[in-house]
Formats: sequence, C-alpha cells, structure tokens
Amino acid sequence: MKHYLILLILIFVPCYIWAQSAGTLEIKVYSEGQPVEFASIGIKGTNRGGTTNTKGILRLTDLSYGSYDILVSIMGFKSEKVTVVHQASLSTLTVDLEESATALDEVVVSGTMTEISKMESAVSIDVYSPKFFKANPTPSVFESMQNINGVRPQINCNVCNTGDIHINGLEGPYTMVLIDGMPLVSGLSSVYGLTGIPQSLIERVEIVKGPASTLYGSEAVGGLINLITKTPENTPTVSTDAFATSWGEVNTDIGLKLNTGDKSHTLIGINYFYYQNPIDNNGDNFTDLTLQNRISLFNKWTMKRKNNRQLSLAGRYVYEDRWGGEMQWTPEDRGGDTVYGESIYTKRWETFGTYQLPVEEIINFQFSANGHKQDSYYGDLSFQAQQNIGFGQLTWHRPVGRHEFLLGAAYRYTYYNDNTVATTSPSITHLPGAYLQDDFRIDNQNKILLGVRYDYNSLHGGIWSPRINYKWNTTNKKNILRLSLGNGYRVANVFTEDHAALTGARDVVFEEELKPEESWNVNLNFVKKIITNHQNYIGVDASVFYTYFDNRIVPDYESDPNEIRYANLDGSAVSKGVSLNLDLSWHSGLSALVGTSIIDVSIEEDGVKRRQLLTEKVSGVWNIGYTFGASLISIDYTGNLYGPMRLPLLGPEDDRPAYSPWYSIQNIQITKKFINGLEIYGGIKNLLNFTPPANSIARAHDPFDENVNDPIDNPNNLTFDPSYVYAPNQGIRGFAGVRYALFK
Repeated sequence: MKHYLILLILIFVPCYIWAQSAGTLEIKVYSEGQPVEFASIGIKGTNRGGTTNTKGILRLTDLSYGSYDILVSIMGFKSEKVTVVHQASLSTLTVDLEESATALDEVVVSGTMTEISKMESAVSIDVYSPKFFKANPTPSVFESMQNINGVRPQINCNVCNTGDIHINGLEGPYTMVLIDGMPLVSGLSSVYGLTGIPQSLIERVEIVKGPASTLYGSEAVGGLINLITKTPENTPTVSTDAFATSWGEVNTDIGLKLNTGDKSHTLIGINYFYYQNPIDNNGDNFTDLTLQNRISLFNKWTMKRKNNRQLSLAGRYVYEDRWGGEMQWTPEDRGGDTVYGESIYTKRWETFGTYQLPVEEIINFQFSANGHKQDSYYGDLSFQAQQNIGFGQLTWHRPVGRHEFLLGAAYRYTYYNDNTVATTSPSITHLPGAYLQDDFRIDNQNKILLGVRYDYNSLHGGIWSPRINYKWNTTNKKNILRLSLGNGYRVANVFTEDHAALTGARDVVFEEELKPEESWNVNLNFVKKIITNHQNYIGVDASVFYTYFDNRIVPDYESDPNEIRYANLDGSAVSKGVSLNLDLSWHSGLSALVGTSIIDVSIEEDGVKRRQLLTEKVSGVWNIGYTFGASLISIDYTGNLYGPMRLPLLGPEDDRPAYSPWYSIQNIQITKKFINGLEIYGGIKNLLNFTPPANSIARAHDPFDENVNDPIDNPNNLTFDPSYVYAPNQGIRGFAGVRYALFK
C-alpha cells in the first residue's frame, strides 16, 4: 500500500505542478469605452495570437506563465504594445486603442524635400513598401515596377533588353530617378539605373506623377521615382533574399548591419544576378532574354551627432556584363560582322550623403558624385562612352508661423564623351540653380504650396520652373482633394537615353540643334479612406491629369526605314488621362490593390494628329494577397493588362501589325513564414505564357543587311531592326526562393 501511495504521488504531483504552470490570458480591446472587433493580437517571440470577437475579447488558453509583450493593431487605430505578467489560471489584460486617421499614413519627402505626412503633403505621392515588391520578386527595381498603376517598364530593344520607365505614357527620359533624394540616375545610366540596387535595402519607393522640376531641375518632366534606402539602425543584423527560376536566373541579395561604435552604424548590401542560359523559344535564332552577369555593392553610414543632426554617407559600385544576339554568338565575335551580338560592359560608381550644419537653423548640405563607363558593341558598331556627374545642394528649412519655407541652391556638373558622330568633343555642362518654396497652412483644412526655381544651363541659357499646389481635407482627414499646376523642362541626350539609336542598322539623323523641352501640367487628385463597421478598409485614389509640351523631341522612325530622325516638334504634344487606385483590406486576411489608367498621348504636327508610339491607351494592374491566419502561409496573385500600342513599322510595305494586341502578364506566389525570421517562397511567373510574335525582330536572319537590296530575299523592303518591341520575350517559368532576417 505504501508503494502505491508513493507511486500516486509521483504521478499526480508533477501533473498538478505542470497544470499550474499554464493558464488562460484574456485580452479585452476597447476604444472610448466600446469593444473593438477584429483587432489583431500577437505575442512577440511566439506564434500565439488571433483576433478579438464581437465583444472585443480574445482568450489564449494553455499559455505558459511568464512575462509577455502583447502587440495589438487594427486599421484606423494607433498600434499598441503592452507588457503583461501572466501567472494565474486566468489573467486579464485590457487595452485601450486610440483612433488615428493617420494610422494608414506614411512619411514622405519627395514632394517637398522635407519629411512630412503623406496626407499632409500638398503634392500627391504614391508610396510602395518592400512588402508590395515581395509579392512578385524580381532581380531588379526596373522589373518590379510592372505592377504599379500608371507606371510601365518599357523594353526598347529586343536584343539587349535595355529599357526605361514610362509614367502616365511618357517615355523614360521624362522620368527622374533618385536614390535618397539624390539625382544619381540620369544620362548614360538612364537605362541601367534601376538595376543592381539590392531590393532588400529599400525602405520604400516614392513616385510623383507630373512635373517636379521646381525642386529637382531637369529631367523631372513627367515625374520622378525616389528610392529611399534603409538606415542602418532600422535593418536586420543579417538579411538574405535569394531565388532562382526554371530559366536559370539566379538573384541574391545580402544585407549586413555593423555597429562600429556608440555613435556610428553601417549597412552593407550585395546584389548578384547571374543568367547564362541562351533560350530561343520563338525560333528567330536570337536570344529571347539577354544574358547577364551583374554584381552591385552598397555601403551606407550614419553617425549620431549632437542635437540629432543628420550625417550620412553612402556609396555603390555596379559592374555588369550583358549580351544578347544570335544563338551562336561567343565573346570572340564581339565587334565582328559575321555573327551579330550586342555586348555591353558597364562600370559605375556612386557616392552621396547629407550633412546638417552645426547651427541652430535647419541647414543641410547634400552631395553626390558618380562615374559611368560603358564599353559596348552593337553588332560591329562600337559605342564607347563615359559620364561623370557632380552635384551639391544647400537647403535651409525655416518654419515661420503657418509657413514652412525651403530655400535652396544647387549646382550640377556633367562631363560626357562618346565616340559617336554626334559628339565631336567632350561635353561639359554647368547647371547652377536656386529655388524657393513656401508650404503655407491656411487652416486645418486648407493648405497651399508655392514654389519657383531658376536654373542656368551653360549650353542652353536660363530656365524658370514655377509651381502651385493646393490641398483641402475634411476635419477627420479621410477625404483629401489636391490640385496642382507646374512646369517642367528637360535637356535631351539622345544616345545616352535611347538605345534604339544605337541598335539595328538605322542611321541617326539630327535635323537641327535640339532645344530644351518644356511642359505644363495640371493634376487633380482625390483620396478617400473608408473604415467599415467591421473594420474593413477601402482606400480610393483617383487622378485626372493634362500635360502640354513645347519643343517636344520626337524620334521619327517612319519617314525613312533606314533612319531615326531627331528634331524638336513643330507643333504640340499632349498627355492626358485619368487613373484610379483601389486599396482594399479585410480583417479576414484578404487584401487587394487594384488600379487602372486611361491615357491619351498624342502628337500634332502640320495639322496631323497621331498617337505616340509604344503607348497604351488602357492599362490595369492588380496585387491580391491572402494570409491563412496562424499558419503564416500567404498567397499573392499579381498581374497587369495592357491595351494596344502603336508600333514602329519599317515603312508602308511592312506587313507586321501596326498595333500590338491586348496582353497580360500574371504571376502567382506562395510564401511560408517561420517565427525565427525565415521565409520560403515559390510560384510561377507569366502564367499565361504570353510572348510577342516571332517576327518582332525584322529580318533576324540578315542582321548585317547583307541582302537588304535583294528583292527576292527582301520583298517588303525591310531592314534589320529590333525596335518593334512592346513586351518581354520571356515566357512562363517557375521560381523558388528563401529569405532570412536576423535581428539582434
């Protein structure tokens, strides 16, 4: 009997002790005394959590005793973090949430050069976080733009696959690309500036649609893209993101954070992209996708200074070897006239930073410098080019009552030289400028932004760029109306911006000395945010825009099939349209960002009006995601749809279609997250396997035009030309990848 008693004690006492080491934690979420339904609750460092019921309560059973950080969040309220000590069979925690109209807001800088709430900004700005781009992972920022409404990455050459970014139907040279607000991507780097940037180091991407020359000067005619990189303080100690596709592409991003002392931090980023698998699915004996070998190194430093003054310094180096052409091409054929290939070696370095002066006033000095060297052959045509740019800017930010004044002075030095007939000697351009901006709050519902800039181009003289922006909002800031009117200008660099001028067999003809382009734009933007009774979110963002151009520079592909003619337009050019974005989110875990744009870009000369080449009238994009609750599994379905574009035919005898068909590129991805910071993902790109027709490259069998005058071999009087391109040649493919982030 004694032995049985001891046995019972040994069995039940540990069970009793174990039972007493876990209990139920009841979390009640309220706001102004009312229960908050569907609030998301998570326990930091665990996979425990859930959502509140109709009474605002969540019960977590069998939760081990201990101290926990409870995270509570829901749209329309400020997120809360509460520490609770759970050591009873039933512990209760009550959390009061504060309603916030700005909980869905972001801080932006691109519209005014000062940090400001997106909803407070008088300038309409689209903001995209890394989460948006992770829904469809790509090896470059260029490709990741394909699912942004009103923004389209345009491939300009079927052989080398170089391209640019169209905003509201305007070509790439009208889009300014910035990194941390610095104009690092321009001229020679226009077609490569969005490649080689490690996406894991991007904090957010800000897009302004419409002229921004008042603050940023030349090139910001159609809009700007500002890539904001992360600060070392806000990044994981180690982060990796690597994926591969069934076509043989491999992309790797690595980020490292180092604490170099109590007052300094540094961030190191490495991007490597490798693709060396020639594929010719359309049977034209040309590579469907350009082969690439690219490495990019990025380093950013931030230093703590007295009174939290800014000091940051960053640098980047990119090397890329890319080629496309006939399938039998080898490096030994580079520059020859037997086997056609387009081979491009690119070396590029950049440095940029910000230093806040040690004075009471908010005065910042921003600087950047970059060098770009290109060694390339387009068939047997050699293109050797070098560009160096230095930029410095001094800004003084001074709040005075309801006014926010920004006074700036800038200077930009550009050296450019190449071996083309258009460049008889190195070009050196000095571009000093000054600007003044007043961001004036009339009252809590009305704001007006006034700005003016004057630049003096050493080659083209002085240029004025004024703008005015007006913003109205309701008292709860859930309805916003913005109206803007502004001017933009651009000085063209044909060979550095348009690689169609180099590829193929056409001659480049300048009919006159090109004058700077100028534009006037008016934009009306309306934003509405709705939070339903069931805590679902609906965001509406609609815009109407109109842009008129003076001295528009339009390449003429159609007057002569053997030439590309450049001249200032003797007439008018107009870009107008409407766009609509819907941002939808349900408490169930389903979210969707859907957008559509209707754009009309026309050119009128000698009384004849025509559509701009390679510009769609209708487009749509979508990004739909769903998370399966506590399983941490999510699915993303992304895609785009483009209407017909007018294509560059090679004369009246060219029997290819004058317009592209409707087409869509769609992708699907499944991601599994783990609580230790690991993610694995995979999916399919280009689900519909859409590719352009096989005859996109005219006379691909005769790339050196050896038989161009043979009426039997060339009955339609065409020349070799790869500019008839409106979509990528890359078809359906699978992909798989892994991400990992370690915080210490």
